Amino acid sequence: MKAIAILILASLPVPQVQLSPKSHPQPHFARQAQSAPRKGGQWYFARTGHAVYCYGPVMMLSNPSGDIEHVATFCRGERLMVPLKD
Repeated sequence: MKAIAILILASLPVPQVQLSPKSHPQPHFARQAQSAPRKGGQWYFARTGHAVYCYGPVMMLSNPSGDIEHVATFCRGERLMVPLKD
């Protein structure tokens, strides 16, 4: 009985979504960044020596070398995260 049910389910057509070549799927967090409300940001000093204006919270993340670094999120100029100078 289970084998018949599996064969019936396997024979059903699978719908496929057509994407145009210009539209690339974006990660979930990138879509949130574009739709995030742009109220009340704050200026931060980036590790590169520039000032950046960010709308999201400051987070502590570990980098590939294992060190912990402060990162500002949802910054102006389509940047999701900017490492901050401590």
